[in-house]
Amino acid sequence: QVQLVESGGGLVLAGDSLRLSCAASGRTFTNYAMGWFRQAPEKEREFAAASGWGGSNTVYADSVQGRFTISRDNAKNTVYLQMNSLKPEDTALYYCAAMIIPYRRATMRRDDYDYWGQGTQVTVSS
Repeated sequence: QVQLVESGGGLVLAGDSLRLSCAASGRTFTNYAMGWFRQAPEKEREFAAASGWGGSNTVYADSVQGRFTISRDNAKNTVYLQMNSLKPEDTALYYCAAMIIPYRRATMRRDDYDYWGQGTQVTVSS
């Protein structure tokens, strides 16, 4: 059974940094694309960042480009999202996601991802 468990969220001030973690179990995700999405209250879930299989490519939403960095630790079967220069508009529930088909490059499309975690809350106060 595949599980994705996010952690690292919290309440921070604008300009601060946070690092989110997504620990995967039930499968080794080295060869699978993984990503981060986020959902603010009363808004649609939106793409933030993703890493293709084996780190083949990385993709970022324009709103986080240059501030967020996605990375993997294959030995730990974990993907991270380093978030710097946080803004109040980054406040959201952050979800980790993974594709079910291996050897695919990262995409921004929510429907391309099959496994989802429960989310970790990030709140940025001004």
